[in-house]
Amino acid sequence: MSEPPPAIAVSHLVKTYAGITAVNDISFSVGRGEIIGFLGPNGAGKSTTMRILTGYLPATSGSVRICGLPVATQPDEVKRHIGYMPENNPLPEDMRVSEYLYFRGRLKEIRRRLLGPRIDEVLEVCDLKRVRHKIIGQLSKGYRQRVGIAEAILAEPPVIIMDEPTIGLDPHQILIVRDLIASLRGRMTVLISSHILPEIEMTCDRVLIINQGRVVAQGTPNDLRREILGRSTYQLELAGELAALPALLAGLEPSLRITAEGGVNGDGFRELTLTTERADELGEPLLRALLAQQFRVRALSRVHPTLEDVFLAATKRSWDVVAAAPPKAEKPKG
Repeated sequence: MSEPPPAIAVSHLVKTYAGITAVNDISFSVGRGEIIGFLGPNGAGKSTTMRILTGYLPATSGSVRICGLPVATQPDEVKRHIGYMPENNPLPEDMRVSEYLYFRGRLKEIRRRLLGPRIDEVLEVCDLKRVRHKIIGQLSKGYRQRVGIAEAILAEPPVIIMDEPTIGLDPHQILIVRDLIASLRGRMTVLISSHILPEIEMTCDRVLIINQGRVVAQGTPNDLRREILGRSTYQLELAGELAALPALLAGLEPSLRITAEGGVNGDGFRELTLTTERADELGEPLLRALLAQQFRVRALSRVHPTLEDVFLAATKRSWDVVAAAPPKAEKPKG
C-alpha cells in the first residue's frame, strides 16, 4: 500500500510582479499532521507564497500540490482541503459569531444536520461559547482571532494555513491561540507565519525561513542551531590565575576559547564568555579541569541560542551572499 502524498508539496515556485521577483524558485514539503513555522522578514515573500498555496494567487512558474492535488489546475478542489486565515482576517462586523460560522459552514458544503454539532465543537475548542451570540464587531481582537481560527478549522480540512494569527494579541491571548494551534498536531497539517519567534519555537515541529524570496534554512530549531550557528557558548564566573586559562581550555578542546571578558568583581571573580565548535556538552569536563587547576568557580552554564538568534543569523547570511555576488553583466544594446 503506497504512502499518501505530502500535505503540501512546493517545487521550484516563482512569482513575479511587473518584473520584480517576490518568490524565487523555492521548494519544500510538509508531512501530514506537522506544524510548520514559516518565517522571514517583511517583504520576504511569505504572504505571497501562502496566497499561492491557497489558490488565491496564480504562480508565475513552478508547481504546488495540496494533498496531491495540483493547485494550478484544480483550485476549487484544493480549497476544499484548506482552511485559510489571512493576516488581518476580514470578518463581517454585523453578524453574530454563531451566524457567521453557520454561513461559512454552508459555503464549505457542510451538511445541515452535521453543521450544528460541528459549530458547537469548534466553539468549545476555540473557547468561544460565551460569545457565540455576540456581534463580531463588538468582540476584542483576541476573540476575533479565535473566530478566524474557528472558521479555518470548521470543515475539518487536512491543511490549515495561518498568516500572523497572533498579531496584536496580548500575552494571555497569545497563550490561548498557541495552545489551540498545538492541539491540532497530528489531526491537521498547519503552516503558520508569525513574527513572534518564541511562540513558533514552542508550537512548531519544524521551521522554514525565507528571505528575498528564497529558502535560506529549514529544519527543527535544534538542527538549525547546529547548522546555522555552528558553535556552543558557555558563561563562566571564576577566580584564579587567568593567564593559565587559555592553555587549559586548548588542552580540553582546541576550539574552546575566551570570546568576552567582564571586569573583576570586588571579591576577585571575573565573568567570561567561552565558545566552542563542539556541539556536545562540555560543562562537566570543563568544571573538573578548572577545579583541578585550583580555579574557584562560582557559576558555569551553557547558553542555549534562541530561534531569534538562528533567524537573524540565517537572514544575515543570505544577505551577505547576495552582497558578495558579482553584478550581472548588462546585455548589449541594439
